Amino acid sequence: MRRFPILMLAGALAFGLPLLAAATVNGSVQVEAGQPAADASTVNGAVHVAAGAMVLKASTVNGSIDLGDRAQAQEVGTVNGAITLGNGSRVKGDLHVVNGHITLDPGAEVGGQLRDVNGAITLDHAHVAGGIATVNGDLTVGEGSHVEGGILYDKPGGWFNWNTHASTPVVVIGPHAVVQGTLEFRREVVLKVSDSAQIGPVKGATVVKFSGAQP
Repeated sequence: MRRFPILMLAGALAFGLPLLAAATVNGSVQVEAGQPAADASTVNGAVHVAAGAMVLKASTVNGSIDLGDRAQAQEVGTVNGAITLGNGSRVKGDLHVVNGHITLDPGAEVGGQLRDVNGAITLDHAHVAGGIATVNGDLTVGEGSHVEGGILYDKPGGWFNWNTHASTPVVVIGPHAVVQGTLEFRREVVLKVSDSAQIGPVKGATVVKFSGAQP
């Protein structure tokens, strides 16, 4: 799995390189439905993609990104901020975060890989086609969610060393969830798997089974 393009993203935004069509500094960007699809970015602000709207690449440094219901993007990424995908929204490529939570609401889909460093990841009846890679933070593959490409918890090191004293991540694979591919853990985690879930091979962790809606 690829490393996070932290320097490329942060450097391009911080120095104003002409990568994005609609950009601002110290302010939010709002993309409305019906506007032509274009890139949207900001530094020290949020990116809001309205319900049914479309963007190419949405990115920010020190800010959150949210896609409204049925919104679409080619790629989404932030440094120091959360990402929320609304009901039925779709990111066709990768979704990546450094220091922030990721939330996928029912029907949301990521066509590429979902990557995070420090922050909780929550899927609720959602789909990730390219696998999940993270370092620190809890992960919940909620009821009815589907992850293809496996799960990787990498060992902190290099860029990731700043949060080595974080608590042990808790990974929950909920009822009727499906994880295809290997679940590989290169660091200590607590892995709780519903007795109605389907998962692939597990490396580096011990499965703790549970019944009911949650552990």
